[in-house]
Amino acid sequence: MRNTLAIAWKETKSYFGSPMAYVIGAVFLALTGYFFVSSISRPFAEATIRGWLLPATFFFVFWAPALTMRLFAEEQKLGTLELLLTAPVHDWEVVLGKFLASVAILVGTLSLTLYYVLLLFWFGDPDVGPLLSGYLGLLLYGSASLAIGLFASSLTSNQIVAAVVGSGLLLLMTLADQAAQIVGGIASRVLEQISLTAHFADFARGVIDTHNVVYYILVTVFVLFLTERNLDSRRWR
Repeated sequence: MRNTLAIAWKETKSYFGSPMAYVIGAVFLALTGYFFVSSISRPFAEATIRGWLLPATFFFVFWAPALTMRLFAEEQKLGTLELLLTAPVHDWEVVLGKFLASVAILVGTLSLTLYYVLLLFWFGDPDVGPLLSGYLGLLLYGSASLAIGLFASSLTSNQIVAAVVGSGLLLLMTLADQAAQIVGGIASRVLEQISLTAHFADFARGVIDTHNVVYYILVTVFVLFLTERNLDSRRWR
């Protein structure tokens, strides 16, 4: 666990030492801020953050790969990944450390949006339940998205390719519920089950369903497992 935390700390410091961190954060806040203001400015609008929650999940399609694209791709390009994998550290410690670093950045970014909540309490009397469930849903959704982006980064030494592959995978899983409305039958039910967006709707409404919580956890763990397996296979190439 010590190795995992050391890797997580190193990656977190490296990220915040880069201007990319502030560019990505600023874009995220600008877009979510726009949708937040738009949602509460409508006549008879409710004091809720639901208006920017769903758009925020779509932003993860691009935000998560942009955040994770360098975590493994850059190591491969510089040739430092082989050194890391031959060090006295397990592959899963490397994967978990980099993942925890990205989650820490996610938490930091989401914490900056808490001023939306403060504005709601300043001008209204919002229900606390949907606020808590909404942020829990964003954390779970974002963690799954980061895991997928991390997996894409482990596949290539090119950061741009990693970002494109990660965004492509996330876009497919985001739009799966839309495709489910077209195909019908068993395929429709399968697509609904694998859709990242379909499992988020309850969180946005203020409902915490254990089925949805377990889904995001399983997706995250499974994709991190695939990432670890991919790293392990490099030892035999």
